[in-house]
Amino acid sequence: MTQAINRTALFNASCLALITTAFTFAIRAGILPQLGEDFGLSASQLGFINSMWFLGFPISMILGGIFYHSVGPKIIMNIAFVTHTIGILMTVFADGYTTLLISTLFIGFGNGCTEAACNPMIADMYTGVKMNKMLNRFHMWFPGGIVLGSLISKFMTDAGFGWQAQIWIMMIPTIAYAVIFFGKVFPKPSVEGVTSLSSNFKAMLSPVFIFLFICMSITAITEFGTQQWANVVLGNSGASGMLILALTTGVMAVARFFAGPVVAKLGQTGVLLGGAIFATVGVYLFSVVTGPMAYAAAIIFALGVAYFWPVMVGAVAQRVPLSGALGMSIIGGVGMFSTAIWQPIIGGWIDSARASNLAEGLEGAALELATGQETLLKLTTFPAILIVLFIIFFIWQKNIKSTKIVSAH
Repeated sequence: MTQAINRTALFNASCLALITTAFTFAIRAGILPQLGEDFGLSASQLGFINSMWFLGFPISMILGGIFYHSVGPKIIMNIAFVTHTIGILMTVFADGYTTLLISTLFIGFGNGCTEAACNPMIADMYTGVKMNKMLNRFHMWFPGGIVLGSLISKFMTDAGFGWQAQIWIMMIPTIAYAVIFFGKVFPKPSVEGVTSLSSNFKAMLSPVFIFLFICMSITAITEFGTQQWANVVLGNSGASGMLILALTTGVMAVARFFAGPVVAKLGQTGVLLGGAIFATVGVYLFSVVTGPMAYAAAIIFALGVAYFWPVMVGAVAQRVPLSGALGMSIIGGVGMFSTAIWQPIIGGWIDSARASNLAEGLEGAALELATGQETLLKLTTFPAILIVLFIIFFIWQKNIKSTKIVSAH
């Protein structure tokens, strides 16, 4: 059975599925103004439509993790294809707000299925350093796909194409991954004992998993929270927010492609600690620089956060193997939820900073820049905490090996 598994084809199809996820993220962002104009939607309504993407994602990730060992990755990816297709078609033929809400929920659900199926499948197909390398190369296609999707959306918008034509573009990688997956033999779970949900939950009560769970919530807000606010803030400092986003995600994609030798040299714990240091420096620079120097800060920040998501998922696969696909899905889910959890707090920081700066007489661009920089300075708290946590993790795990860590084929 193992000999019949075409790992290269399965991996390539997984990457195309993740490109679909990235396209739904980037292209939808690019067409929001057109959707608002065509359907007469308020910014609040557009925000609720976007929130469906984030709601569907963790729901299907967790459900996929629960049922992965009973139904397998093939069925989960079939569901991903069906929900992606339904969501895309419903969006193209949407007649208003409600249809857009439902269609975005379907797309988010398909995106979560992709993560729920492909992360454990890749972990089952490869081991050790090779697994870390392939997980990073898989996750390379989320920032890589965002760069590609953003450029496609910008080009099509500038060329006068409507939003429906841009949505149709999402079907290209969707059909491609379905065609490659079709008829393929999928790997069986490679870790004994993970088919029992009770053993999964028992493993997730271990100190290592709980520690990684906490760290994942902070790595996610470091990555997504900083990107979200930095892109807005730096627009008032002489730097282009869109170029900052493209540069950040582009550097992340390249870094993940070359993750194999980096993880092999530094190990998971070393990569996570180094990432926290780079991320802290990058976010701090965002809070003090203006103009072209912001692009240098973006590169440093991107090198810091590039490995967080895939290496955290890999750490669960290797260091808490009995948590199985459910453990990997839970880790991914908390990464998605944490951004939403912290937004009100970050918003409070912004309101407080703006009020104090207004009291000092600032206004216009100067007000927004000062407010944003104060907020970004506070955001350095997250990666700074990670430095401490990952130093602890480095020392804690220094002499601990799992069976999957030892193997490096």
